[in-house]
Amino acid sequence: MVGRGHVDTKTEPVVQTRSRATRRSHGRVLLLAERCKGCRFCVEFCPRQVLAMSERFNSKGYHIPTIIAEHQCTDCKMCELLCPEFAIYVVRVEGEDR
Repeated sequence: MVGRGHVDTKTEPVVQTRSRATRRSHGRVLLLAERCKGCRFCVEFCPRQVLAMSERFNSKGYHIPTIIAEHQCTDCKMCELLCPEFAIYVVRVEGEDR
């Protein structure tokens, strides 16, 4: 029991936790090519430049984006939020290292 005016000198054990940087999740970008109409919103507004327009076409004749730097994806879902055709989405991947 700690009395009045007494300072408890016990220290709590230090618990080692992984740093925030190693606990961060990242995203896996998935594209539904047949839904894409080539608006480029996903490419233009990606803060990490994960996507670029490709030379490929889908069956409707639209240029589709390609994933060029998935390791840079931070799972912000900006591409998913801006896509008017719901042609792109991001799945969170939990991981130790990137």
